[in-house]
Amino acid sequence: MKTLSTANVRLYLIIIGCMYAVLGFSIGINAYFIPFVQEAFTLKTATSYLIMTATFSAYVLFAIPSAILLKKIGYRNSICTSFFILASGFTLIAFSSQSASFELFLFGLFVLGIAQTLLTDSINSYVTILGSPESAAKRISIMGIADKLALAGASFILALFLDLKNVDINHLKIPFYSIAAIAVLVGVAIYFSPLPEISAPGEDSESSELDASVYGNTKSSIFQIPHLYLGAIAIFFDVGVEIIALGSINDYAKSLNLKHPEHYVWYTTFGMVFGYLCGVSLIPKRLSQRQGLVICTLLGIVTTIVILVVEPIISIYLVAALGVANSLLWPTVFPLALRDLGRFTKKGASVLVMGIIGGAVLPLIFGYLADLYEHQIAYSVCIPAYLYLLFYALIGSKLRPH
Repeated sequence: MKTLSTANVRLYLIIIGCMYAVLGFSIGINAYFIPFVQEAFTLKTATSYLIMTATFSAYVLFAIPSAILLKKIGYRNSICTSFFILASGFTLIAFSSQSASFELFLFGLFVLGIAQTLLTDSINSYVTILGSPESAAKRISIMGIADKLALAGASFILALFLDLKNVDINHLKIPFYSIAAIAVLVGVAIYFSPLPEISAPGEDSESSELDASVYGNTKSSIFQIPHLYLGAIAIFFDVGVEIIALGSINDYAKSLNLKHPEHYVWYTTFGMVFGYLCGVSLIPKRLSQRQGLVICTLLGIVTTIVILVVEPIISIYLVAALGVANSLLWPTVFPLALRDLGRFTKKGASVLVMGIIGGAVLPLIFGYLADLYEHQIAYSVCIPAYLYLLFYALIGSKLRPH
């Protein structure tokens, strides 16, 4: 990969930051939809969390096709394609309101998940290899600020059109047809943007084996690389706890009969932005990526335990504090797992993206526990997730082929 000037890197990060914002918005609509569909389609809490399942199951089913497409057409064209798929998903959601079909609504979210898979694969790999590997977490943290502000902003924007106190499924049409049109325009704009095609060190190699100078011997398959597939499991738990904290807090506030429950996602978002800012200022000058991951997992374990034992009216603000704990999980796990993959970088990124299915599985378990017991007890599902992430930080991320 040719050396890029600092000015160019900043320009490219601004462009990619806009992509992160769109990705955050498309995921953020789920947090608002969970309490909305409970009323619109008369669903139980656990059933409403199928919204997460519909969205994130696409990350597994489309991960391999995403890798193939990414390798064939490159990063920029993949980003453009993802926006046209996003437009299709938003259109299906709007159309589902006309038939009042929960199944079509879920299918629209699944199509959004396909677009999110390709976009996540493209932009996270792009940002990771855009500069020094040691500062990858810093760059992803900067992108994460745009992502999470847009994620929370989705609830704010949808609240202008959808009233949780007076739910009407027909109100979906105007905002989502409009958003679909905007997605098409953004896709076209990206196609004509100055965003260059880049590659990781060794990615363009014709060799079918990994670089012996990196690993001490040669490997011919990404599944022979422990820190990668253990990283995919870490992504599973990372996204699971992140989506639980962001996606459940509005629903939790509604269950506690708090005023304006649709705004509580902002508390978690502000927690994540604070954590991102810490990452930007401390990594890699004062903290390594691995140390940042250790600190965040320990904070997550302690915060979750406290959530389980305090009064509910206090615990909801501790759910927001989980945003701080979750902030540096993705920015550290992704580059640690993707490091030293050479020509396997695109395939490795797709393996990691498959781990995002955790955003479907863990929230569904959370919803089941919330129905069976209560929301506060349901947050216990986060503890084993943080424990595995601590293992990955201390041991799993250091494992290399022998």
